[in-house]
Amino acid sequence: MRRRLGVVIASVGMMLGLVGITVATSQGHRSATSSPTYLVALGDSYAEGYQPGFPKGSETLHGFNNQVVTLVAPRHELTLVNFGCGGATSDSILHDLGCWSGALNAPSYPTSTQFAAALAFIGAHQGHIGLVTISLGFNDISNCIRQTNGVGCVAAAMPKMKTNLTSLVAKLRAVAGPKVPMIGTSYPDVMLAAWVAAPPAEDLARQSLTAFNQLINPNLAAGYATGNVSFVNVTKGTGAFIPLTSVTTLKPYGTIPVAVAKVCTLTWTCAVGDIHPNAAGYSAIAKIVAARYLQLAK
Repeated sequence: MRRRLGVVIASVGMMLGLVGITVATSQGHRSATSSPTYLVALGDSYAEGYQPGFPKGSETLHGFNNQVVTLVAPRHELTLVNFGCGGATSDSILHDLGCWSGALNAPSYPTSTQFAAALAFIGAHQGHIGLVTISLGFNDISNCIRQTNGVGCVAAAMPKMKTNLTSLVAKLRAVAGPKVPMIGTSYPDVMLAAWVAAPPAEDLARQSLTAFNQLINPNLAAGYATGNVSFVNVTKGTGAFIPLTSVTTLKPYGTIPVAVAKVCTLTWTCAVGDIHPNAAGYSAIAKIVAARYLQLAK
């Protein structure tokens, strides 16, 4: 996701020795023992924790995966290993080598795909994987944003995305084992920001709700289900499906739908045309993921 979708949105308003991984565990509660329990994160710039305007990747230490570690710490001590890479798609995570844009203190895997690197890490630490999170799918439909028939474009991209996810989660589950909690996330509907773009594009905002509700989230959920990966609907959890007839006042936009105000306050989309969450947005995602993990890890 990262800069790729940031530019697009502005236009309308992815053993250890075998794959060459160098692991530096990032912020979290590290066990005093030599065998910590890991949260392994895979995916795109949401997994990475990207925000615009921060120096040297420091903002990624406040992404939702880092915050999950803190939120569950009273009951579960996890150490984050974040393989997330800006721009990752469900295809690139399986086929592209290295990562040009990872989180601060992230593993380095220049001669490996993101998925192979993460899979090798999980295999090398069996019995010490506490949680696996996956954030994938939005970059798969990034080219649809400029399309006249955006919903049709998204529909055409779904079969490949679902096939990739099905392959990915089957291999993850086979290596991690049947009991390791795994959580796949969706996304805030950042395209609702088109409502307050210049000029406004209310039809695009409405189409995005259809795309998320009828195509993106159902296909993500179905793909994850094949590997017993628990799906969390971040789109719903961040208020996107509040009826557009429900309005509020938000400066400098005036009276706008509550759902639009939610995306404006939880992401950078309305303010600077960047689709990534701000601190409040990553916190909202972290709370949803942490709550599901605490249910799964009972």
